[in-house]
Amino acid sequence: MPPIFKALATIAAWILFIWGCVTILSATVGYYWNVAEGDYSPGISSLASWGVGTAELVLSVVVMRLRQKME
Repeated sequence: MPPIFKALATIAAWILFIWGCVTILSATVGYYWNVAEGDYSPGISSLASWGVGTAELVLSVVVMRLRQKME
């Protein structure tokens, strides 16, 4: 397998991992901001953001496993 594919897989995995962490962190901060204002329900946007962030973290693991199998 050409090394460019391994490099692209590594870049994609890191982007997914960092973006997943940022998504979960921003959803958590937004939720606690709403709690501080008196709204105690998480809302659909916070739950969706946590779900998307978790999916991005899982996809980053899948991409790294695929990259390992390329070697």
